Amino acid sequence: MKVRRKRNSNLDDYSGAAQDGPPLLNFGGKDNPREYESGQRGTEESVKLSWNHIPGQNCWPAAVIAAGLLLAGAIGLFHAWCVYSIHENLLWFSQLKEVEREISFRTECGLYYSYYKQMLKAPSIQQGLYELIHDNTTESKRTINMLQRMNIYQEVFLGILYRILPIQTYLEPIYFYIYTVFALQTVYVIALFITSWLLSDSWLAGALSGVWYILNRVDTTRVEFTISLRENWSIPFFALQVAAITCYLRPQLKPIHQRVVLWLVFVSTFCFCLTWQFNQFVLLVQALIIFTLDCLDFLTAEQVVSLYLMQVLSLLLVWLLQFCNSMILGSLVLSFIVSALFIKHFQMGLKTGGFVIRVGKLALHTLLVLTLTFTINYSAKKILQLKSDEHIFKFIKAKFGFGATRDFDASLYLCEEAFGLLPLDTFERLAGTVLLYPYLCTLSVLFILLLLVVLSNLSMNGSGQASREKEDRTFRMRPDIAYNLLHTVFFGLLAFSTMRMKYLWTGHMCAFAAFGVCGKEVWSLYLRVLHCNTKTTMRLIRYSVPIVILAFLYYKFWPRLMEEISELREFYDPDTVELMEWIR
Repeated sequence: MKVRRKRNSNLDDYSGAAQDGPPLLNFGGKDNPREYESGQRGTEESVKLSWNHIPGQNCWPAAVIAAGLLLAGAIGLFHAWCVYSIHENLLWFSQLKEVEREISFRTECGLYYSYYKQMLKAPSIQQGLYELIHDNTTESKRTINMLQRMNIYQEVFLGILYRILPIQTYLEPIYFYIYTVFALQTVYVIALFITSWLLSDSWLAGALSGVWYILNRVDTTRVEFTISLRENWSIPFFALQVAAITCYLRPQLKPIHQRVVLWLVFVSTFCFCLTWQFNQFVLLVQALIIFTLDCLDFLTAEQVVSLYLMQVLSLLLVWLLQFCNSMILGSLVLSFIVSALFIKHFQMGLKTGGFVIRVGKLALHTLLVLTLTFTINYSAKKILQLKSDEHIFKFIKAKFGFGATRDFDASLYLCEEAFGLLPLDTFERLAGTVLLYPYLCTLSVLFILLLLVVLSNLSMNGSGQASREKEDRTFRMRPDIAYNLLHTVFFGLLAFSTMRMKYLWTGHMCAFAAFGVCGKEVWSLYLRVLHCNTKTTMRLIRYSVPIVILAFLYYKFWPRLMEEISELREFYDPDTVELMEWIR
């Protein structure tokens, strides 16, 4: 497909490529920390009592939440409009013939869209499902079950939805398809907004994360020119799941709220798994994060088991919907979760003893879990006679220099630029939007603090004094912050190793950097070093710095964004159009 300019254009060619939360640090205070904290609590209670007598004060938190959610929706809708406008102006999509619109879905994008079209053309929904289950057109001389082979339930769902909704007279099927994908981008931005809001207790962080996501569109999404790719369907649900986990791990969450949020974790995890074939590898990374937090005393046993079960139940439900796809049962993530829960249940006294003893126990625990994981995974693949994912492990082995491979699929991945290392010019673009610098500052400070908290956790001697020692220790870190810190580290390493996976990292990077700018955790440490950590100074910095950054981004990038959105081009591929017309 060729894209040429239409009308006048001044740009170069299109490039595809608040409220204060609980403190993180507790440095004691005065001569007697307990008396000091008791006095602080008494002061806070008196302030609350006097505040309760102010008329209408109960409406203020609800008004703040409503304003934040409205802002999140507005930024999300603005991003959806941006990608829609760029897609429309890139191809002059609304003026194309039907065959030209379908040709614009290249490679596997066109294949996925064809199943949506097949569901619409079938005489009935039942017949459409039957044809997908007994497909004899995708592979030559073979009849296969496409619902088992590929993640196309989103096309099936949209096809059924379009047939039963009264929208056929004023909305074409292809527009219903692309509008749905662009609407998911709204969900994505809202999820990032909520994640940074929960971490920082300020919806200014959510606004900053949404703006950063839009301005770094080249590195955060490619939805405007690869609409049908599975990642464009699944990553918004993954971002929603991260937001739900962040909420679930917040301290002092009521039990009823925990159950509601866990349901949201399950639903978002299930939707993510159902819509992307790489779900098991992404969940494996997430399971490793949960395992690490469990070993380092950041999560309770109930939280660990609940998050593991949400992953397992989601995968098993997808396994059922994909007609007992053996690749899911043979996945490494299921083997790992079963092993982690089994060893955790039988290895008693893991979190007791001195520092050296606990480190030794954790090393033995990790070794046992990994050994049992590979044993279960090897046995499952032998029993199921599963070989469909061997090329992936051959690719990983060859990629990191553990031996060459003659496997065709693995060699094909090695030749693909998308599966290579992350290009260095990515960081130049991220630095240009003032995203990289606060991200690195937040990451480095919190990672050092994480190490100090880990040393403090592992030095706690015995389980009987655990609660008292947790109150008295110098360094603290909330579990939701610890999760998001390890999340950005683990998926950052994944992005470094495989460029295609950067879209799992860069979106969360925006939320994490915005939390660093608007949250108290990093600023409190800086202000303590400067000996000016007062409540007034903290509030002034937390609200003024993000506003200054937003003003700078608006001044520098708003004209450029509007110019890019208004650039007009057109689809031009007469040879392919002629070929498709001849085939018809």
